[in-house]
This record gives sequence, structure tokens and C-alpha cells, in this order.
Amino acid sequence: MRIGVTGGSGFIGSHVVDALIEAGHNVRVIDLALPQRPDVEHHQADLLDQEALIDATSGLDVVFHLAAVADVNDVNRDPVRAIDLNVRGTLCLLEAARENSLRRVLFASTVWVYSSLGSAAPEVVDETVQIDIAANRHLYTSSKIAGELLCHDYWNQHQLPFTILRYGIPYGPRMRPSLVIPLFVGKALAGEPLTVAGDGSQHRKFVYVEDLARGHVLALQDCAANQTYNLDGSEKVTILRIAQAILRLVPSESIIKFMPSRGGDYAGSDVSSEKAHLELGWEPRVPFETGVAKTVHWLLEKESRLASPRA
Repeated sequence: MRIGVTGGSGFIGSHVVDALIEAGHNVRVIDLALPQRPDVEHHQADLLDQEALIDATSGLDVVFHLAAVADVNDVNRDPVRAIDLNVRGTLCLLEAARENSLRRVLFASTVWVYSSLGSAAPEVVDETVQIDIAANRHLYTSSKIAGELLCHDYWNQHQLPFTILRYGIPYGPRMRPSLVIPLFVGKALAGEPLTVAGDGSQHRKFVYVEDLARGHVLALQDCAANQTYNLDGSEKVTILRIAQAILRLVPSESIIKFMPSRGGDYAGSDVSSEKAHLELGWEPRVPFETGVAKTVHWLLEKESRLASPRA
């Protein structure tokens, strides 16, 4: 199958590219940045350049749409640009897919949409729960909800099939420096306190990036057309546990410092991935302690390379 991956040079996208190639697919990276590997087709295309997207998706069977402004801090700094790229960029991608008669668009969303359930949120949430538009949430989350709505609209109006994948909190090699594990490792190496919002009890089921990438391959099955799936981890991992794990793995004199909690954070309802297990055969395989050790090892190796004098 000929598959495009927008954002295929990024953290999650590059692992999705690896998994698709390993599964025997012909992959095209659609990204302004160069791919992580040299043996893959690459099209440079701006999400807001309609003609470039039409050209980049020409000849494909399906496209995974992962490109987005994903860092909440970046969204807060420039909300207009973030909404433009995340919402209008998704619209441009859907229109390009429609123009080229692609068989499906697979859209990267987030379990943060469940921060939009309001005070009546159940203890365990799945893909059937209803979103409260008045809930307190980040603009990033709103942009992903808008992207999901557009996917449904393009099916209802143009019969362009879609699949929505709501990610848990991913971690692993190639993480962006602004994400929590690299931030904690950097602070530990510098001997700075590891800051934890609230009492650190808020949790997510962090999902190792290679497990997440495998879910994308499985989502190509016909049964996933016009469906939404949670791809979340199997263990409840608190922010405090992450900080404690980093201090075990990185030689450091750092301490954990507790800070006020942030409004709009996803508080950590238990997200069920049972639908993905039953319909796609997906489940996470890498335990958190194993995954975080691999991630820290990669981060320390990267730091060592950067610190080494060049010949």
C-alpha cells in the first residue's frame, strides 16, 4: 500500500514511518523537515499550501495526518498560528485527499479530548462519551476536537473514509525536548529541581512510542474505517512516578519540587483502549519501567554525543 505520513519527520511520525516500512508498505513522508531515515520518499509541503498538499498526496492510497502544533506551550504563545495549522491545515489535507480520491485519512487526535467531559465524567471513559463544549480545556485540545469534526464532515459530505486515533501520552526515543521526560532528564543532569504540578497524583497511561506506531499499522484494517480508537497505555503512571524514575536512572542531586496545578490539564480519567484491542488486536506491550529506561538511555546517549568535541 502507498501511504503518506504528514509530520513523518517528527517524534511519533518517524516511528510510524518505521513501523509501516517494516510491515512492507511504500511510505512517503510529507513534512517540511527532512526524514529521520534516508531510504524514504520525501515531499516538502506546507499544511496551508493546498496545491502542494494535492501534489504530495497524489498517487497515495491512504494518508496518516500527524503534522500539528502539538506543544501546549507553543499553542499558548501563538494561538492563531496553532489553530491555523491544526484546524485549517487539517481541512487542507482532507481536501487534498478528496481531490486525489484517497481511500482513507487517518487522523492523529489525543485522549486530552476527555478533559472536555465536564464534572460528570465517568471513572472509565471510552470513545462513546459525549464532549461538553463548555468544559475547561487547552486550545490544543479544541483544535483536535475540531479536526475530528472535520473528518466526520468529509465522510458525511464527500464519503471520504477516516479513522481517528486518540493517543495516550507517548514517550520514547526521539521525543521533543519540551516533553516531560526529556525536561526531567535535563533538569536532573543540571542538578535542578524536578517540578511537579499539584501533588503529582494526576496520571496518564503513558504509551511507549513503538507500541503506538504498531497501532497505526493495525488501523489500516478495513474494520477501522470511520471509527475512532483510543491508543493508550496499560499502566496508570503519575507525574510523581516519572520524576522518581528519572532520579533513579540519572545520577543527580536533584530533588522533586511541588508547584500549583495548571488549569485545563487532563486530570486523568481511566481511558479504555478495549475497542482497539477487540477490533484491531492492539494492546501495549512495553511496561513503563522498561520504556522509560530505554528512553533515558537514548537521551543520555544524545547528550553525550552533543557534549563530545568534534574532530
